[in-house]
Amino acid sequence: MIQGTGSNVGKSLLVAGLCRAALRRGLKVLPFKPQNMSNNAAVTADGGEIGRAQALQALACGIEPVTDMNPVLLKPETDIGAQVIVQGRRVGTFKARAYGSLKPQLAAAVMESFNRLKSQADLVIVEGAGSPAEVNLRAGDIANMGFARAAGVPVVLAGDIDRGGVIAQVVGTQAVLDPDDNAMIAGFLINRFRGDPRLFDDGYRLIEARTGWRGFGVVPWFPEARLLPAEDALDIASAGEGAVKVACLALSRIANFDDLDPLKMEPGLTVEMVLPGRPIPGDAGLVILPGSKSTRGDLAFLRAQGWDVDLLAHRRRGGRVLGICGGYQMLGRSVADPEGIEGDPGETPGLGLLDVTTVMTADKRLARVRASHATTGLPVSGYEIHIGATDGPDRARPFAHVDGRPEGARSADGRVEGSYLHGLFAEDAFRTAWLAGIGAAAGGVAYGAAVEAVLDRLAAHLEAHLDVDALLATAR
Repeated sequence: MIQGTGSNVGKSLLVAGLCRAALRRGLKVLPFKPQNMSNNAAVTADGGEIGRAQALQALACGIEPVTDMNPVLLKPETDIGAQVIVQGRRVGTFKARAYGSLKPQLAAAVMESFNRLKSQADLVIVEGAGSPAEVNLRAGDIANMGFARAAGVPVVLAGDIDRGGVIAQVVGTQAVLDPDDNAMIAGFLINRFRGDPRLFDDGYRLIEARTGWRGFGVVPWFPEARLLPAEDALDIASAGEGAVKVACLALSRIANFDDLDPLKMEPGLTVEMVLPGRPIPGDAGLVILPGSKSTRGDLAFLRAQGWDVDLLAHRRRGGRVLGICGGYQMLGRSVADPEGIEGDPGETPGLGLLDVTTVMTADKRLARVRASHATTGLPVSGYEIHIGATDGPDRARPFAHVDGRPEGARSADGRVEGSYLHGLFAEDAFRTAWLAGIGAAAGGVAYGAAVEAVLDRLAAHLEAHLDVDALLATAR
């Protein structure tokens, strides 16, 4: 189990790289994360949803993702509440205090999923969440040491030197853990070192001396990590220097933002994340409204930034707009939530750029989808993961067809489009044709093959700088 000295220290990519390294050794390896908190989810082969990082780790293992790989997924909807997904299915929305009462039920689901995976593999590599040093959360823990102790899984602690203070991160973690939790730790590694790793030799030896733990190595910065699907919204970044600018709104509850990843690889594009408090660039050719975990909440957030005014100006200049999932819902005339599924019951005016309306319902659509793009006829692969039903006159001009039924909507001039399909730009031929339609030179990028190649290089990177044999040998 890879645990971290804090959030976002690189645990997800370390697990992905180790999974690929184990696969290259001929092992059947599976990833597992007991509890994840992320609004970036993936639809699994068995029809549920898990964190995007576990889907990437499954790809690194050469297998399809299944819900057992992430049995508890928390999807924040407000600052104090989150949707709770257990073994791929939504069980409800809970505030933080109420979530604690679910822990016994969740612990049983976690162990059930882990034991199923363990029975199917030579090796399971587990990812922790946050940090075991958050000892105030230790009671009922299912994400870090609580799981490690219950499952008898040895832990390797990862520290992030790029943040500074890594000696204190690792030594301090040992200082606050109780002796039985400390006994689960087989050693440590240092991640994200910039420059010559040998410059940290003295610090590395100091950690070994202070903790008594063995070190497994120092991992230099891996620049190509930016090419792999990110799970944490903190990792969203602008990319590219192409002639056509694509502006994506960084919504407060942005979800499934890896939809942008294939676009960031296109040399003809500049993909700019528009951060809160900044205007939509006037030279953007396309504005994307991404998915959201709280459509009405993010509509209010969007208006607070003045982006609604910017979008109208962009539209008057002949600019194009694409809304995906929650972003599609926002483009309509209204979004109603009569049952209060995503927050307080009520109705919020939409942006009015598409003649459709949305009503939130308790039913959640989770499906992998093969579609046909309405204007080019090209196949599109993607997935749907949303609540709410959208209808209206602009649906007569669909974005795509799924099993013969219309999906999404387009304005009369075709410059505003909305779709529930996530992952649509991963299809190379469709992406090339669609971008050509907005005047962007594209093509030559095989997205799936590029991700596979980066995973191979990540595994080789870890092999070069970690004692991977010794690390994998800690498994019981």
